[in-house]
Amino acid sequence: MRALERIVPAYSWLKNYRRGDLSSDLSAALTVTVMLVPQGMAYALLAGLPPIYGLYASTVPAILYALFGTSRHMPVGPPALMALLTFTSVSALAEPGSGEYISLALLLAFMVGVLQLAIGLFRMGFITNFIPRPVLSGFIYASAIVIALSQMQYLLGIPLSAGGSTVGTALELALGVGAADPLTLTIGAGSIVALVLLAKGAPRLPGPLMVAAGATLIVYLLGLDGRGVSVVGEVPQGLPSLSVPALDPGSLRALLPAAVVVAFVGFIESISVAKAVAARERYKIDSNQELKALGFANLGAAFFSGFPVAGSFSRTAVQYQSGAKTQLASIITALMILATLLFLTPLFYYLPNAALAAIIMVAVYRLLDFEEARRVFKIRRADGVALLLTFALTLLVGVEEGIIAGAAFALVMFIRRTAYPNISEMGYVEEEDAFLALRSYPEAKTYPEALIIRFDASFYYANVPYLEEWLIKEVADRPDLKHIIIDGRSVNSIDVTAIEDLEDLISGYRNGGIDIMFTHLKLPIRERLKKAGWEEKFGGINYPTTREAIRDIGLLGNRRPRDSELHR
Repeated sequence: MRALERIVPAYSWLKNYRRGDLSSDLSAALTVTVMLVPQGMAYALLAGLPPIYGLYASTVPAILYALFGTSRHMPVGPPALMALLTFTSVSALAEPGSGEYISLALLLAFMVGVLQLAIGLFRMGFITNFIPRPVLSGFIYASAIVIALSQMQYLLGIPLSAGGSTVGTALELALGVGAADPLTLTIGAGSIVALVLLAKGAPRLPGPLMVAAGATLIVYLLGLDGRGVSVVGEVPQGLPSLSVPALDPGSLRALLPAAVVVAFVGFIESISVAKAVAARERYKIDSNQELKALGFANLGAAFFSGFPVAGSFSRTAVQYQSGAKTQLASIITALMILATLLFLTPLFYYLPNAALAAIIMVAVYRLLDFEEARRVFKIRRADGVALLLTFALTLLVGVEEGIIAGAAFALVMFIRRTAYPNISEMGYVEEEDAFLALRSYPEAKTYPEALIIRFDASFYYANVPYLEEWLIKEVADRPDLKHIIIDGRSVNSIDVTAIEDLEDLISGYRNGGIDIMFTHLKLPIRERLKKAGWEEKFGGINYPTTREAIRDIGLLGNRRPRDSELHR
């Protein structure tokens, strides 16, 4: 049974399901459904697909995640970021809305599913941590602008050339704004105003559904579809058909970089949402199982006429706040969407694209958190630069390039920090009875014969040369120096190259009449140095505490060390 629960986490909550939770799950599912129908269609439009594909992507993928995911509250479907990534990835290869485009979107979902499933099966979810939060924030800010620009054509009634750059799209909109259709603009602007007012004045009401229904009714009653207002038109009725992605080698190669980015971004967005709710409800999220669940969901999207899916922050918040107790709420939502596909699609004919664009614009605006950007710059400038770099390149070059460049920059800055760690000279502070950094305690006692330093990093091949350079500068001004004591309490690991470089350093200084000693080294480090033969090569150069090393060379009395010295 436990093995079954590990493979299908839904088995755990299904076997313990309480009848009293059914009404809560049913109520939450109804709330999410009335939100998801217009939102899903809008996101499909954003992805460059017919609106019906947004509903298809909200059915089978949601059920598969509900069965295999570990979050009890997160529904999976088509969020704005996945729609944008689908559009930017596939529009470079085919005309949006065309048969080839749809085929490539299905292939992208298939590739994303395979990647996520493989990463989860090999328990390599940690690699997604290499996209730091500031990089993701920069991508989200840029995505919001790209999404807004892509929807302006529907709000203004101005057709744009497909596949244009962000700058090109902005220029095209600026030059064509005079040709905007007044009726389309009125519907779009009115929808935005209505959505904002409903969100502020009546947040419990299904704003997107009410706006979509109202706009549809106006278009139908006034016959605006015959006066230049673009509508959704004929929507296929029935369940999503089985679709088999065409595994063309050329398309696979062309979409691979995008698939990697979509897989990572989709997982990061999902796991962030899932953990936020799980922390409130005090249950655990298994990251590797989440990857597998999202992989199954995206494979479901590929084989049932969807596009890449992930967890949605807005829908998770609504489902959670509506009282959902288990993933049965997501399954019921999917069944309600299937019922909509079977019986209600004729109602979408007069739905204006401007209203769908308004729903997207309002949803995307909520992605912008300028306070977070200010906080990033305030805390650490390098992270702020990573955010700006990702933002600029995503806007000017492309989504994949922006994320990769931002993550690479953050990784380089991390390597630079570890290659040039903090090294502090230390001295004895009588009041504290401890050896502390001179930077904080300039009055601390130092010794002409001994240089005591603390190395605030693990030893590895890139930072031992920096230690050597630092020592050269310090030793040059100390003619009486006979001992160098390195406090290694911050050293958590050491590699072979670092060991060999330290051996050369120790031997070189010994030849010059200066001994190097280490203190506070952790047991795993001491064991590794023992395997390297340091006891035979150098004798007893490891000491439990700095005090013992100083006493051994005759610079300190025999006072018993306090606990403060052992732990500071």
